[in-house]
Amino acid sequence: MTTVGSPATKHHLGVRRLLATGDFRRLLLSRLASQWGDGLFQAGLAGAVLFNPERHADPAAIAAGFAVLLLPYSVVSPFAGALLDRWDRRRVLVVANLTRAVFILLTVAAVGAGLSDVPLYAAALMVTGVSRFVGSGLSASLPHVVPGDNLVEANAFATTLGALTAVLGAGSAVGLRALLGEGDGGSARTTCFAIVGSLVAAFVASRFKAGVLGPDEVVEPNRTATAVAMGLLDGARAAWRAPKVSAVLVALLAHRAAFGMSLLLTLLLMRHSFGTGLAGLGKIAVAGGAGILLAGLITDRVVDVLGRRATVCAALVLAAASQLGLGLPMLLPTILVASFLLTFAGQVVKLCVDAAVQGDIGDEVRGRVFALYDTLFNVTQVAAVSAAAAVVSFDGRSPGLIIVATALYLVGLGGYLLLLRRSPRQG
Repeated sequence: MTTVGSPATKHHLGVRRLLATGDFRRLLLSRLASQWGDGLFQAGLAGAVLFNPERHADPAAIAAGFAVLLLPYSVVSPFAGALLDRWDRRRVLVVANLTRAVFILLTVAAVGAGLSDVPLYAAALMVTGVSRFVGSGLSASLPHVVPGDNLVEANAFATTLGALTAVLGAGSAVGLRALLGEGDGGSARTTCFAIVGSLVAAFVASRFKAGVLGPDEVVEPNRTATAVAMGLLDGARAAWRAPKVSAVLVALLAHRAAFGMSLLLTLLLMRHSFGTGLAGLGKIAVAGGAGILLAGLITDRVVDVLGRRATVCAALVLAAASQLGLGLPMLLPTILVASFLLTFAGQVVKLCVDAAVQGDIGDEVRGRVFALYDTLFNVTQVAAVSAAAAVVSFDGRSPGLIIVATALYLVGLGGYLLLLRRSPRQG
């Protein structure tokens, strides 16, 4: 039974009372195990491809990697989202996590054999795709385990802790790689540990009772093929009918485009200008993790005081100022501070998006909206990285791209305010 609601008064449960709820605690543990494995897998793969002395990575190769990993799943994600609104989400989470473990093994085999390009990317694509599907399922299930008036609070806690756990997983990969060696063999042995996260996540999800995570009802065509084929359109219609959802999605996509450009510049600077390699990327991850932690601690309170509209606007302005003021010097210390502030601002906006979808979208279509959200998120990042790769300098020193990224934040701010005008209540 769904718990979404809009009570007149709001109260904070607090972390202790949230964790005292058995179903929320199980959903959180499944998320943490999954995201730890994701962080380790992604960092292990980055070590294998970007910072492996046996391999070569230029801007075009990095952009191709993003495209191969993210775009194919982005095409099928909205249709897969229909399954989250049709099948028991508990069963989906169990099967998806076990499936991901199998594809991690295939990726490990590809890395260990020294494969590159299509074979490696195809295997990694399946891991990333299933991970996104699991993430959408976890988000769509959250309103079933906490009261509706505590969604922002619970989502902030779960999302923030999950993101920090992913950073911990990435840090684990760095440490394991130092112990297990560099090159293809060391990268394969490191990446193999990501299987643990998938298996634990599947076990924890299996402890839910059937049907407890929804969907409560199925309002789709009887034929599964027809329902799946309509996933993209259904998600888009539902998001457009909820002005607060469509508006904050635009804000997040602007951030993702700007962040994608910054990510490419950072990777190139770390590899070619600073010479810090994977260790430097680890510092960036720690700074970003601190930003995520701060966002998780204060977003709910800030939204209570300022309202969602002012919070999103402030986050975008902060991101634009940080991008321009701290990005242009292109020095390691300023980049670390920029990583902290940009990740903080982006996480604030993301938490507002999650809360809007969970609170303003009906349970019968919520999985498809989350899948659409994930697709737009991926496509925007790939488009931004690809466009930047076409003009970026080999060593990453391209101040023009930093100015473009700053402008994107301001465009996102304008689009957010424009779309929000369709809503009778803009708080």
